[in-house]
Amino acid sequence: MDIPYQKLEPEILRAVIVEFVTREGTDYGDRVFSLDEKIAAVQRQLEDGSARIVYDTESETCNVVAVR
Repeated sequence: MDIPYQKLEPEILRAVIVEFVTREGTDYGDRVFSLDEKIAAVQRQLEDGSARIVYDTESETCNVVAVR
């Protein structure tokens, strides 16, 4: 189920993004990015439509996924 990021309270949206960018195994390539940079990048992707938030009812988890 898609969750429009605009419908989330700012603190909830930030928590979803932080949980996503701090997951073990998340790879950002050769450059090291700060937490704030990672959060801002995901926020931009949500705003420009290149990413979306999905909720899996079976596992009751949220994820940020790329839109292809």
